[in-house]
Amino acid sequence: MKRNYKILSLLLLFAFGSCSFTTKKFSNPDKDKLLIQIITFVLEQGHFDPIAMNDNFSAELFTDYIEILDPVKRYFHESDYKEFEKYKYFLDNQLKATEITFFNVVNKRMLERIEESKGIYKEVLSEPFDYNIDEEFDTNYENSKFVNSRKEMKERWRKQLKFSTLSNYDDLIEQEKQAKEKDPSYVMKTDAQIEKESRDATLKSIDIYFNDNIDDLQREDWFAIYVNTIVEEFDPHTYYLAPRGKEDFDQRMSGKLEGIGARLQKRMDYIKIVELISGGPAWRSKKLEVEDVILKVKQEDEEFPVNIVGMRINDAIKYIKGPKGTKVTLTIKKVDGTVKDIDIVRDVVELVETYAKSSIVNKGDKKFGVINLPAFYVDFKDYENINAAMDVKNEIERLKSEGMEGLVLDLRNNGGGSLPAVVDMAGLFIKEGPIVQVRSTGEAKEVLKDMDKSISWDGPLVVLVNEISASASEIMAAAMQDYKRAIIIGSKQTYGKGTVQNVINLNKMLRSNTSGDLGALALTTQKYYRINGGSVQLEGVKSDVRVPGRFSFIDVGEKDKENPLPWDEIDAADYTPWEYYFDYNETVKRSKERMVNNEQLKLIEENAKWVKNKIDETVYSLNYKKYKAKLDLNEEESEKFKAISEYQTNLTFKSHSYEMSLFQKDTTDLKEKRERWHQSLSQDVYIEEALNVLEDLKMSYPIKKVASTVVRK
Repeated sequence: MKRNYKILSLLLLFAFGSCSFTTKKFSNPDKDKLLIQIITFVLEQGHFDPIAMNDNFSAELFTDYIEILDPVKRYFHESDYKEFEKYKYFLDNQLKATEITFFNVVNKRMLERIEESKGIYKEVLSEPFDYNIDEEFDTNYENSKFVNSRKEMKERWRKQLKFSTLSNYDDLIEQEKQAKEKDPSYVMKTDAQIEKESRDATLKSIDIYFNDNIDDLQREDWFAIYVNTIVEEFDPHTYYLAPRGKEDFDQRMSGKLEGIGARLQKRMDYIKIVELISGGPAWRSKKLEVEDVILKVKQEDEEFPVNIVGMRINDAIKYIKGPKGTKVTLTIKKVDGTVKDIDIVRDVVELVETYAKSSIVNKGDKKFGVINLPAFYVDFKDYENINAAMDVKNEIERLKSEGMEGLVLDLRNNGGGSLPAVVDMAGLFIKEGPIVQVRSTGEAKEVLKDMDKSISWDGPLVVLVNEISASASEIMAAAMQDYKRAIIIGSKQTYGKGTVQNVINLNKMLRSNTSGDLGALALTTQKYYRINGGSVQLEGVKSDVRVPGRFSFIDVGEKDKENPLPWDEIDAADYTPWEYYFDYNETVKRSKERMVNNEQLKLIEENAKWVKNKIDETVYSLNYKKYKAKLDLNEEESEKFKAISEYQTNLTFKSHSYEMSLFQKDTTDLKEKRERWHQSLSQDVYIEEALNVLEDLKMSYPIKKVASTVVRK
């Protein structure tokens, strides 16, 4: 099943280059049609492997779009589907003619059905649920069919809402039991009261969902969903970035934003502060708090504030954000009901948890370092100061000053990022040479090389990966593996994304634009290959030492996505394997032997299988006694897995001297964050084994060189 909006920006590898297109003049007074015209042209001219827009494409697009709009089949009727179906094999023709009739018809009906649904769910939740009758609910919506009447639709909503409410119902019953245990004189609520409260909680939740999410969607948002469905037919990583999405993407890539440093959320017409970003202007002011509600916003050059109550959150954010150094006045309603004006001077806010961080650990008489890299971030407007490679280099120097004898580079859950950043980073560990090969359709391959002969770290190296490590992480792991520069520990294989995207500003396709911001397109323009000629597409990087993890039995990789590009290979590049001798094979053998006998890993694998079985269970009883019995059984079965979170090594992690100096003048909660990270490292069986491997490598790492072999193909 396809997802609505992508979270795959963390699973991408972006080149940020420019694509060359045939000169073409685009003009259409209708913004939607203009967008279709440009998008289809860019896809056909620039995609690495463009697909034919024919009847097969049309049928796939039809099915995917309806599924994305109504995945649980709680809006459209069978009659709607039949009406839409007449367009099933004509969408390709509409796109070529820049027609959007299908979208208009479906969107109009979708909005009508949404309004009907509001009445239906309120009807359903106005009546008590009977939890004594035997009936079931299947969460696998692919087994469901479209309904034929409002009566059938109400019944579908009834079961969905009853299932949702069961959890509230059980929580309230448990709360009452606990209250009675603490105070025997406590008068417990009746079952009828508990049932009503649980329904009221569901009603409040679904009201918020419609008010804060569905009702906030404007036509341009619905159209963006349609455009995104079109481009996803080409491959999983080609997708449309609406204007707001492009801005969010840039922030994630650079790890910084300009504004007040607060995360906001809409709650029933009100914009509420849900988090203050450490070190940001709002945090530093000590005047704003989580749960404060923003009523009005006034710019420093304006006389009167703008009332943002009832405003779409994206529109409200436009007023609140702004350039560094500018002042904004927020009218705030505090939790106690008081209302006050608060001045905040906007600043650059660094999302520090995006950035590289490191730790020192002593193991016996040896000292090792751990660097965690959440993403291959970069700010192309300020590459010299904000990029992952530079930060990792700095962390290496700080660890070396502490006497580091071996390094763990942790790329688990790292979904990728910048291509230049990973090439630069790989160069920190080798003298010089190729890092990755890229190929465009119909063009000769390009070998991206490290040209800097300096090496930041020439000692023992372990790279940690898992099934979520993707794109740039896979390039890094593959290069270190091909050079035999590091031992890769982790999952059977990494994510398996071997494609490169360019982010194309669609506004630049126009000589003059009077239609407003058209957004951008993340377009797959190249595939990348290991220096040995192989591709990671679908197959990923296979670890030298394979260990089970929580994703081991769950479909999370590229091969499990819709429309992935195929695997292939090209000629190898010329490269020289790492020239310092160490017993690579013996070290891998020792690690595998330890892993096979590791009780913690056995338990993790058993838990992963258990979780997969629970995911595969889709049918649930709506009879409370049976539902509760199943919950109790799950709780009983899960008891054995508590030992996973209680696992403790005998290792102690600490910050290096440079970071400790920051704690002295820290205006954020950096020290507390690092202490929590160090605690998690001390409970991490994968880190523990990585350090064991470093110890083995250190023992077999003499300062001598053997004859180098140039690998050619």
